[in-house]
Amino acid sequence: MKKLNLIWMLNKMAVVLVLLAAVTSSALAVELKSPDGKVVVNFDLKDVRAAKGCPVYNVSFQGRAVLADSRLGLELRGSALNSDFKIAGQKTSASDTSWKPLLGERALIRDQYNQLVVELQETRPPQRKLQLTFRAYNEGVAFCYTLPAQAGLADFVITRETTQFAFTGDHTAWAVYAAQGNYNPDDPRRQPKDRKQGPVALSELKPGVERPLTVRVADDLYAAVTEARLVDYARMKLRPATNALHAVEAFLDAERNVNGEVSGQAPFASPWRVVMLANSPGKLLEQNYLVLNLNDPCALADTAWIKPGKVIREATLTTVGGKACVDFAVRQGLQFIEYDAGWYGHEYDPAADARDVHLDPKRNPVPDSLNLREVIDYANSKGIGVILYVNQRALTKQLDEILPIYEKWGVKGVKYGFVNVGSQKATAWLHEAIRKAAAHHLMVDIHDEFRSTGYQRTYPNLMTVEGISGNEEFPTPVHNATLPFTRFLTGPGDYTYCWNDGRLKVTKAHQMALSTIYFSPWQFLFWYDRPTAVKDEPALDYWRHLPTTWDETRVLQGELGRRAVVARRKGAEWFVGAIAPVDGKFQIPLAFLESGKKFTAKIYSDAADGKSVKTEEKPVSGSSTLDADIPANGGLAIRITPSTP
Repeated sequence: MKKLNLIWMLNKMAVVLVLLAAVTSSALAVELKSPDGKVVVNFDLKDVRAAKGCPVYNVSFQGRAVLADSRLGLELRGSALNSDFKIAGQKTSASDTSWKPLLGERALIRDQYNQLVVELQETRPPQRKLQLTFRAYNEGVAFCYTLPAQAGLADFVITRETTQFAFTGDHTAWAVYAAQGNYNPDDPRRQPKDRKQGPVALSELKPGVERPLTVRVADDLYAAVTEARLVDYARMKLRPATNALHAVEAFLDAERNVNGEVSGQAPFASPWRVVMLANSPGKLLEQNYLVLNLNDPCALADTAWIKPGKVIREATLTTVGGKACVDFAVRQGLQFIEYDAGWYGHEYDPAADARDVHLDPKRNPVPDSLNLREVIDYANSKGIGVILYVNQRALTKQLDEILPIYEKWGVKGVKYGFVNVGSQKATAWLHEAIRKAAAHHLMVDIHDEFRSTGYQRTYPNLMTVEGISGNEEFPTPVHNATLPFTRFLTGPGDYTYCWNDGRLKVTKAHQMALSTIYFSPWQFLFWYDRPTAVKDEPALDYWRHLPTTWDETRVLQGELGRRAVVARRKGAEWFVGAIAPVDGKFQIPLAFLESGKKFTAKIYSDAADGKSVKTEEKPVSGSSTLDADIPANGGLAIRITPSTP
C-alpha cells in the first residue's frame, strides 16, 4: 500500500512539473466572478513553451479547480493570432435581466452575469487586435472571440481555434461522435469501432466528440462543454488537445469531421464557447437555459401563429389516411399531423418536385390517391395543423418557391430532412432557412445531425430538432437515462416516441415517462404506429393531457445512465416522468407541490405482464412520498392535479 501511495504521489508531482514547465506565470491576471461568487474565471497572458504572451484562462467552481490554464486564440490563413499579445484595455460590466420564452421549459428565465472584455494587441507588427469577452454566470462560464474592425483584417479566414478546455484530471466524460450517437457503451451501433462511446476517461477520447461533452470532475461536481449562438460559423467539435494534459480542444467542423474554415469581415464575433457547471447532472439540466441566455432576444414582432403541440406521422400517403390521422389527433388530444418522405416523390430523386404532390411509388404505388389540399383543408377545419417533410435536396433547389406555396395552402410547418451540417456554409444556409420560414409563418423541425445551440430564443418558430438517437433507432434504457444530462443540455430533441412497435427495447410506461423527461415543443408520438392499430387504452389519457411546454421544471433525481426523475408544471398541474435502468426501487418525494394544498396523483406504471400499463389514483400533498419500483426497461409517469373540494 505504501508503495502504491508513493507511486501516486510521484505521478502527481510529475503532472505539476509538466504544467510548471509548460506555462510561466505573469502578473497580469484578471479575475472575474459570477454574481454569487462561486464561479471564478482568471484570464492572463503567459509564456507557453516557446511562445510568449499567450492568452490563457482557468476556471474554478465553489473553490475547486475545474479547468487549469487553457490556451485561447485564433489561427488565420497565413498567420496566427494566439501569442505575442499585450493587454491594450479591459472593461467589466454586470447585467441582471429576465425574459419570458415563448415555448420553454420554464415561464421566466433570469439572465444574470458579470462580464469582462479584454482587448489584446500584438506586440509585433502589424499589431493586430483581438477581443475576448468572458461572462461568469452562476450556472457556468462563456467566452467568445471578436475581431474588431481594423486595418489589414477587413477580410479574413479562420482556419483553426486555439481554444482549450484543460481539465484538472483524467475525469470521466460521456462522449459520442455523432449528433445521433448512442451513449450506451454496450451498443456499438452508429459508432466507429475505434471510438469509445459513453462514459470514458478524457485520455480515451478520439477526435470528433460531439457537443455537449459532460464531464464528472468529482462526485458532486459536473461540467459540460458546449457552444451557443452558432449562426454563421463552423460547428465546434472536440478532440484531444496536443501538448496538454487531460485537455480537449475545439476544432471547426465541416460535413465529415474535416477541419473547417470560417470566412468573415471585421467586425466579427464567434459563437460562445460554454462551460456549464453544477453539483449534479440534474442541476445541469435545470440550468440548461444558460445556452438560451447566450443568444439574441426574439426577432419576431408577431409570434401568435407559433403553436406547440403533439404530432402523429401520416405514413400511407393517401387522402383517406390523412383524414384518419386528423380524426385520430382530435380523439387523442394531438395538435398536428405530418406527411413524411414520399409525398412529392422519392426524396433522393434529383427530379423530385416539392411544389406539388408526386407520390413515391415505393411508398404508395397508387397515383392520385393523395389530395393533399383536401387533407389540409379538412385538418384546418378540425383545428389540426399539417406539417410537410422536405428533404435537403429539394430544399436547396426550391426553398424560396415552396415556402410561399405552403403558406398559401394553409400548412403550419415544415420538417427539414437530412440537412447538411458542420461547415460554415451549411450552418449559415440552415439558419437563413429558419428565418425564411418565419417570414411565411411556418414553424420548423430540423432532422438528422443538427443540434440546437439556442437559436430558438431568437426565432421561436424553430420548434424542435433531432440530433438524437431516438426511437427510429430503438435505443436502450441506459442510453435514454443518459440523454437528459448530455444531449438535452442544449435544447429540445425530437425523439419520435412509439407505442406498439415490437422492436422497442422499453415498455409503454417508459415511453410515457420519456415524453415528460425530454423537452420538445413539438412531441412526435406514435411514430411507427397507425391510428387503426392504436386501441383506446386508459393509459393514453396521460398523453391526451400532456403539455409540450412548461411553466416550471424540476429535476428530482439524476444519475447519468442510471436514473432520471423529472417533474414539470403547466398551470396548476404537474407531470412527473421517471426511468431507472439501474436500481429501480427508490422513493420520489413530492416536496415540489404547493404547501398546504391537496392533490390527486394518477400513477401510470408497468403491469406485471411487462406489456401494458396499470393505473391507480391516490391523494397526495407536498409531504407525500411515492414508492417507485421500476423494471430496468420500464418507467413511471404521474399526473398530479389539484383536488376539487
